[in-house]
Amino acid sequence: MRADAARNRDQLLAVATGLFVSADAEPSMRAIAREAGVGIATLYRHFPTRESLVDAVYRDQVVRLTTGARELLDELAPAAAMRRWMDLFGDWIATKNGMLDTLLAMIEAGEIAHARTRTELLAAITTILDAGRAAGDLRPDVTAEDIAASLIGIFTVASRHDAQAGRLCDLLMDGLRAR
Repeated sequence: MRADAARNRDQLLAVATGLFVSADAEPSMRAIAREAGVGIATLYRHFPTRESLVDAVYRDQVVRLTTGARELLDELAPAAAMRRWMDLFGDWIATKNGMLDTLLAMIEAGEIAHARTRTELLAAITTILDAGRAAGDLRPDVTAEDIAASLIGIFTVASRHDAQAGRLCDLLMDGLRAR
């Protein structure tokens, strides 16, 4: 891919992600192209359908979560990495706001392997948990499934950018710390 084409694709992904986070309803493809500063033909050249754009955004967010776990552990102590990862998870949940109808249809049609995503996310959480257990920072009896379920609950009742979500994640972290 040419450098300008790669920049356009990256710009379209970033803009689509931002619009999906802030939207109450799915933004139009035209609105995404306009916000990205490219023509609609450029958008459709990279993403021929709404589903292909949603799939790319979804996969990009999953990669950010899975690689984010390792990157955070390179920078932070395991407990701090876990707390920061919770924020990344909240961002991923928030991104689904503006693409929910399309995403659900794609999952139902089998176009997105929901089970594989779940496995990848649980592995990312386990990576941080294992490091935390080894460092003595995190409780040994907590599972990745426990944390995923807790985070889904938190972000179901509180928006990612709501102060309550941050407080609830802090409370969850307090419960995860080794005694």
